[in-house]
Amino acid sequence: MQRNFDTFEIPQDVDAKEVEQSSEGVEVLWSDSHKSRYTWDWLQSTVPGADTHASLSHDAGKKLWDCSIAENAPEVSFDDVMAGSSSQGMADLTSKIYTYGLCFVADTPKTPEATNELLERIGPVRHTHYGGFYDFVPDLAKADTAYTNLALAAHTDTTYFTEPAGLQAFHMLSHTPPPKGTHLEGALGGQSLLVDGFQAAQVLRKESPNDYDVLRSVNIPWHASGNEGVAIAPDRAYPVLEARGETLQRVRWNNDDRGVVPLTVDVDEWYRAARKWNEILRRKQSEFWFQLEPGRVLIFDNWRVLHGRSAFEGLRRICGGYVNRDDFISRWKTSNFASQDVIASNMQLK
Repeated sequence: MQRNFDTFEIPQDVDAKEVEQSSEGVEVLWSDSHKSRYTWDWLQSTVPGADTHASLSHDAGKKLWDCSIAENAPEVSFDDVMAGSSSQGMADLTSKIYTYGLCFVADTPKTPEATNELLERIGPVRHTHYGGFYDFVPDLAKADTAYTNLALAAHTDTTYFTEPAGLQAFHMLSHTPPPKGTHLEGALGGQSLLVDGFQAAQVLRKESPNDYDVLRSVNIPWHASGNEGVAIAPDRAYPVLEARGETLQRVRWNNDDRGVVPLTVDVDEWYRAARKWNEILRRKQSEFWFQLEPGRVLIFDNWRVLHGRSAFEGLRRICGGYVNRDDFISRWKTSNFASQDVIASNMQLK
């Protein structure tokens, strides 16, 4: 679907000589003798305000949630997804991630190989300074709190990338108790936490519009500088809440990786807004707590859903990876919509 002629060879003064209408659309004969054909659907889609492909918008159809999602969390089966990249299972998986920001994949083989294959069905696993597909146990040499057994507050990953990771996946392969631990049976800890950042932002905007505007407008530096030879920062400072017009596009929040609030803004005002945001994220109503289990993969939208965990004892082995946002959205479109509609919608993005 690439353009296969030189646009600038067309005479600047070309105009329409004949226009013929039919049930399919319009055919135009131009003054340089070439013909163009336009379907009625395509012409209608170019009219300002037309919502011909609204269902394919990156903004449409989102369903916000709170702690009550625990009663019926989105889930699909591994076998259904692996039936093919255009299977109904893949359509269900990508649609649920798109709609809710998360989905569990049940009955996944308890191996890193199966988990990697699952992610590769959605799109290529993204490589970072930590590598590509990850399979790890706590390791302080990584110089990142994610690789410890400490509790982690709700956050998004890779805030220090110009384009943060789109999807993230976790599969807990095992959790063994410490050799001489004092834990109670079944109480090793390590519960996982998810918070819908879009829902939290909506609450913030309703309860404190000024704080919402501050977190949307003040650009903050972010960084990853803990490892030797690594000094990653995005191309510029970015706000906590990134929006286009009135539509929230992305949440970028990890207080551990946040740089210094610039002195060119009202620092006290920013911290008041951030404190309110943090309080909303920590409300019981916002938090979805659950236990990761072998055979049940979690995949979530890192642009929307914040994740965390409680502290734990013993040794946990976790595998997973990142998938770029564009690759995910492409898979969502191609598995849920007809090809001609996908192409048309791509050509009409505003």
